[in-house]
Amino acid sequence: MTTAPGPRSVAARHRSWPWCGQCTGIALDLGSARTRAWMSGRRTILDVPTVTFPGDGATCPIQRGTIVDTAATARMLDRVLGHRLGPHGRPLLILTTPVLGGVTYRADVRRAVEVLRPRTVLTVPTARAVAVAAGCDLARPLLVVDLGAHLTEVTLLSDGAVTDARRTALGTSDLDSLTPPARITEAVIAMVTAMLVQDHTSQTLDALQRGVLLAGGGALRVDLTHALTEQLQAPVQPVPAPHTAAVRGAAKLLRAAHAHPSTTAITHAGYRL
Repeated sequence: MTTAPGPRSVAARHRSWPWCGQCTGIALDLGSARTRAWMSGRRTILDVPTVTFPGDGATCPIQRGTIVDTAATARMLDRVLGHRLGPHGRPLLILTTPVLGGVTYRADVRRAVEVLRPRTVLTVPTARAVAVAAGCDLARPLLVVDLGAHLTEVTLLSDGAVTDARRTALGTSDLDSLTPPARITEAVIAMVTAMLVQDHTSQTLDALQRGVLLAGGGALRVDLTHALTEQLQAPVQPVPAPHTAAVRGAAKLLRAAHAHPSTTAITHAGYRL
């Protein structure tokens, strides 16, 4: 009598992408301004505006790190990624999530990605994905500053886990003649200072002395990098290609999850990395 192979034996036959023909994978970074995705078998990152077109104009279903229209987010994902999966695609999906997005965000985003018919959904905090993309030593405390278009986050990682995080609804898209770049640097300094004051250990100070990891589109601005270096009096290191760091880190984690024997046993309800 022939028995069906168990999860471990099935996973053992998986080859690394793009040679694995058994499954599809998607790493997804849903930003308020841009949506970026990496799909197994592709060499490039898909990078599109986070907009939908319900009528004559475009609307933004994600605002300041919050999904304000789950159905519209699903339609956008279907338009951008759905046709790339094929009729039988059931991808292994890993999502970056805002560090302070909370349970509500993760529930909303999981409802939105149902349109892609995922067999497994994994989530990872954006700051950790950035650190993975940079190849950082996660055994040591690390400060990650994500300068997005509509949101700025400061996160302390310890052993790869989030131990403290702050954010402000201010990003590079808000900068104009009335809102100078100093507004963002002042907000970052205030968040880091609050973390130092409230930290009863030396982790935040150790991470600051080690140096700040800078990500997001704002990390491409030399004026912001220089201002943060001067005011924090600490090294500030932009991640290579900082605007795509989160999705690249998610893609690394996706490849690792794809090769792990436990992946086939993870339920569709999701799992947090």
